[in-house]
Amino acid sequence: MAEEGAVVAAAEKIIHTYPLVRHSDMSEEMRTEAVELSVTACEKFAQNNELAARMVKESMDKKFGPAFHVVVGESYGFEITYECTTICYIYFGGNQAICIWKCS
Repeated sequence: MAEEGAVVAAAEKIIHTYPLVRHSDMSEEMRTEAVELSVTACEKFAQNNELAARMVKESMDKKFGPAFHVVVGESYGFEITYECTTICYIYFGGNQAICIWKCS
């Protein structure tokens, strides 16, 4: 009986295949660009989070000015200081998390 409940619970796990914006105070234009860049980078560099983060950072720096920081990965915590209206925390592909922020 206990095994049956575990199977049902495992089957109910939902994996999102679309980007889920968990928190953002960016402008609409900046948030849209960040989400699109994150999805593209995570799909292009599915096995290398460092290259995905570098791609997002360099693109955001070019378009919105320098000093963006990006973390891509699974199962991490963070506490950061950032400029107002420049943070975006996204989930993509289930448990892949992307945090983008600007700090000069």
